[in-house]
Amino acid sequence: MKLSHREEDGARLASLLWEFGPGWRAISSAMVGGGIGPLEWVLNAQVVGGYSRMDPVEHILEMAPPGPGVGMLTAAAVDRFTRSADGGVEAAATVGLRVPTWAAAPEGAADPELAPMYLPGTVNIVVAVPVAMSDAALVNTVMTVTEAKSQALLETGFPGTGTASDAVCVAVRADGPEELFGGPRSVWGARVARAVHDAVRRGAHDWTNRDSSTTWSEEIMESGI
Repeated sequence: MKLSHREEDGARLASLLWEFGPGWRAISSAMVGGGIGPLEWVLNAQVVGGYSRMDPVEHILEMAPPGPGVGMLTAAAVDRFTRSADGGVEAAATVGLRVPTWAAAPEGAADPELAPMYLPGTVNIVVAVPVAMSDAALVNTVMTVTEAKSQALLETGFPGTGTASDAVCVAVRADGPEELFGGPRSVWGARVARAVHDAVRRGAHDWTNRDSSTTWSEEIMESGI
């Protein structure tokens, strides 16, 4: 995983790039590489609050490496990412919670804003699992990621199950015996749940305790996913 920065729209913005290489596939809700398909990289790129470009797919591809991959955008502080591992599963999250949202809310109900516009919010999660999975297990694993995220937010006191713009990517090996289950009581699903829960929980605590005087990390992350 590599952390880098760029100047754009008058701001210094961070991006995280995972370079998996051949032999992986993923399920994702992202604008670029969404659905189920081959995967060589994942990009989680920060944009300014109030982002208004009408070509987000082209914008992501301008920043991304060649080959098949998944690209996400967020206005949350990408260089304040959190990561966790459990039994071979690795998870990383960028957490912004300005507008936590209950998934089932009355039609037309306004979501409560917990912070000013300059503190934006989206929860993006990337998970790497070192085994192959069936398509059904991949869908099941996305459910597990979402449940673990919501559990972490509720435990840290946020009034919502996520935000309206959250994105997820689960990467698995493309070859080998396929796991058939990804639920929270399966072997690999349980590991995914614990890793995601820990990463999101720590990210939520960090967002709560954010301080403009904090020095954010600028080192390039070379290890892990």
